[in-house]
Amino acid sequence: MFRILIAEDDSELQQLFCRVLTRNGFTAIGVNDGLEALQTLEHESIDLIVSDIMMPRMDGYRLVRALREGGSAIPVLMITARDGFSDMQSGFLAGADDYLVKPINVNELVLRIHALLRRAKMVAERRQIMGQTVFDFDSFTVRRNASETVLPQKEFLLLYKLVSSPSHIFTRQQLMDDIWGMDSQTEARTIDVHINRLRERFRENPDFEIITVRGIGYKAVSSGG
Repeated sequence: MFRILIAEDDSELQQLFCRVLTRNGFTAIGVNDGLEALQTLEHESIDLIVSDIMMPRMDGYRLVRALREGGSAIPVLMITARDGFSDMQSGFLAGADDYLVKPINVNELVLRIHALLRRAKMVAERRQIMGQTVFDFDSFTVRRNASETVLPQKEFLLLYKLVSSPSHIFTRQQLMDDIWGMDSQTEARTIDVHINRLRERFRENPDFEIITVRGIGYKAVSSGG
């Protein structure tokens, strides 16, 4: 069960987030500011942080900056009443992974948390193997025997997501949200273009293929799968 830390000084909002996340299968831990969040991280295993920006003692910007300077890669979803671009920019520059503006739609909050956790899992595992083909996340490289192909970032992330869950069907929207981001204005047909490029690149690879599931999306299967 994933453990989510909620750093929010508004007690009613903190309790609401905790209730919603608990109902959705998470373990939720609430704290009142960034300082309490850091203290909690010293003795609790946390998978993701949801943090307000404006908090007493230590605000969200300082919290995220402290985490990144300390080498922590825990995903952070920042929440604020501010909606200016400069505030959003400050959050991302501090090291936040995503951003939501109050008032919060709790269903969107849950969706974004799931997306961030999926991305974190992809990054943490770093390498996938299918047959004799190795997919190396750190170098965006696909290797098989003496053959090595370095892919553009989006192509690699798309392929890596598919091969990380063999035979699992991903909808186009799921792939768009995870690879391009939930706020992307890119059209869903971009997925089809990238899939076609990947098929062309690896048409001779006997270890895997990308299958179209009509009306739904795509899946990667091993040869014979």
